[in-house]
Amino acid sequence: MFFLGLLALTGTAEAAQAMLRFGCSQAVIDRIDPLVDPGKVPSSHVHQIVGGNAFNASMPHTDIAKEATCTSCFFDQDFSNYWTANVYFKARNGSYHRVPQMVNDAIGAANGGITVYYTASGAKESTAFKPGFRMFSGDASRRKSAGLGKNMQSCYRCYTGPNFKGNNMSPCMDPKLDTEGFPTTPCPGGIRSSVIFPLCWDGKNLDSPNHIDHVSHPVTGPTSFTVVNGKCPDTHPVKLPQIHLEIVWDTTKFNKKEDWPADGSQPFVLSHGDTTGYGQHGDYVFGWKDDSLQQAMDNGCYAASCKKLTTQSFANANKCVVKSVVKENTDGWLPMLPGMDM
Repeated sequence: MFFLGLLALTGTAEAAQAMLRFGCSQAVIDRIDPLVDPGKVPSSHVHQIVGGNAFNASMPHTDIAKEATCTSCFFDQDFSNYWTANVYFKARNGSYHRVPQMVNDAIGAANGGITVYYTASGAKESTAFKPGFRMFSGDASRRKSAGLGKNMQSCYRCYTGPNFKGNNMSPCMDPKLDTEGFPTTPCPGGIRSSVIFPLCWDGKNLDSPNHIDHVSHPVTGPTSFTVVNGKCPDTHPVKLPQIHLEIVWDTTKFNKKEDWPADGSQPFVLSHGDTTGYGQHGDYVFGWKDDSLQQAMDNGCYAASCKKLTTQSFANANKCVVKSVVKENTDGWLPMLPGMDM
C-alpha cells in the first residue's frame, strides 16, 4: 500500500532505482545525544534510538560496526544508529505522556522503532558513507514552515483510519496529504513522521561542528523522497544514498477532545519542547559492516529484498537493546517534559 506513490514514479528517469526499506526496533529511550551533546549525561531532551548496541553518550569517529555486538535492524550488517526526538501528549491538565511508536506498514514484528530508507537514482550512482561518518537533519529551533512545498524534508501524515488508512502516497511530496507541523485534528489511525537527510557530501569530512555543513542538498535544492536526482554542488560533489526515517506514533489513545487543550489547539509536543512540530529532526551515525551498504546500492536492491545482504528475525532484533544511562521516568504521566527543568 505504501509503495503506490513510489511505484507510480518508477517508470520515469528520475525515480529511485535502488531503495532499501527496513525496520529497526527500538533499542533504548534515553536522554543522551552523542552528536549535539557529546559526553553530556543527561542531554537536553529525550530521544528514541535504534540500531547497534555501540550507542553511547560520546561515540568518537570510529568504526562502530566493529564495536557493536548486535543490531535492532532487520539487515544484520547495519550497526548504524538512528535517533529522533520523542513525541509527547500534553493533556488539558498540563501533564505529559510519551506517545509510543507502533510498527510501520509492511515491516513485520518490530518493536516500534524506526523504518529506515536508503535511496539512489540508480545502481552504482551513489557512494556509501565511510566509518565514523555522522550527520544531522532538520532544525530543532524551527517553529514555522520552510516553504518547500513538494520537497519537504520533514513531514507528518495523519492516518484517517486503522491499518494505515490514507497511506497511499509517498511522504513529504504533497502538502494536501502531509504537513510540516503537527496535524491539527485527531488522527484516527495515528501519526507518521518523516525526516529526510541531504544527499551530497564534501568527500572529505566525516563530520562538521554543526553536523550539517559537510553535507548539502543538490544545486537545485532539497529533493523529494523518491526523486533523488540532481547535480551536487562543487563544494559537495559526492552523491550519497539518501536516508529517510519514518516513525509511526500511536496517538489514537490520546484522541479524546475533552483531554485536548480547551482552546481546541493540537496537544502534541516534541521532547525538546516544540509544540509546532516544525522542529522535527533526526541524527545518524554510519555503522554498516565493511562494504555491505555499497554492495546493496550498486546492485539495485529494493525494499527488504537484497541478495547482497543478510537478515535476522525480529524476534532476534528485538533482543538487541541498549541499557539506559539516565535514570529517570520517561513514561507514565509526568508533570513536565524530561529535561525541561534544566
